[in-house]
Amino acid sequence: MGAASAGFALAVRPVAASTVTTSAEGLDAGWVSVPAADGAVRAYRARPAKGSGFPVVLVVQEIFGVHAYIQDVCRRLAQLGYLAIAPSLFDRQGDVTVLPDIPSILPLVATVPDAQVMADLDATAAWAAASGGGDVSRLGITGFCWGGRITWLYAAHNPKLKAGVAWYGRLVGQATDLQPLYPIDVIPRLKAPVLGLYAGEDDGIPMASVERMQAALKAAGSPSRIEVFPGLPHGFHADYRPTYRQAAAAAGWTQLQAWFRANGVV
Repeated sequence: MGAASAGFALAVRPVAASTVTTSAEGLDAGWVSVPAADGAVRAYRARPAKGSGFPVVLVVQEIFGVHAYIQDVCRRLAQLGYLAIAPSLFDRQGDVTVLPDIPSILPLVATVPDAQVMADLDATAAWAAASGGGDVSRLGITGFCWGGRITWLYAAHNPKLKAGVAWYGRLVGQATDLQPLYPIDVIPRLKAPVLGLYAGEDDGIPMASVERMQAALKAAGSPSRIEVFPGLPHGFHADYRPTYRQAAAAAGWTQLQAWFRANGVV
């Protein structure tokens, strides 16, 4: 399963003392293989050990892959009664967990087509329904950083999605052949409401782009909205990094749960 199955991605080590580790007690948690159009996709899945018909949450990774933090997010959701599953979306291009730093990771991530990602998320949801004991009539998605952008795009892609929560994903950017759209472009196509959780002092996501997105959502009459946490850096939920802000992370997590409940992912 590569380095991701063993712990944190090499590029983020050493991890902070604030790192959260959620118990797998009472859960069925671990790696599974999801059939896809061109083979199989590895995915980390966590769900309550007893029962079936759980609401499903797709968890979308940061650029660091499905490493220990993303696995822990899955367990946190499973402890709330969800089947949470994080497909490893970069595997066809390479293993980002063994790369030494962000400059080494970004060129690989740039080669991952959005169309491939959408198809893999569809396949993961289908696996959750057919093999994992999940109920995809109650399907949600959440993603962090790179996965935050993907959360918005998936909400425009899958008409069966009930709700999404995007953590500080880029909203505008330079289109490429492989990544032709950004969240600002898909507002008219959103099929499920998205809650965006963004940082007021994000070095990579200017507040001007957040305000532009907020204005566009309002103009479209969209039920989606963005919550800005003033004075915080990018990655404030990432407890293994120095950017972690415990109070804001907890507040965002509470909002995620409320958003899912309000929109049928429960």
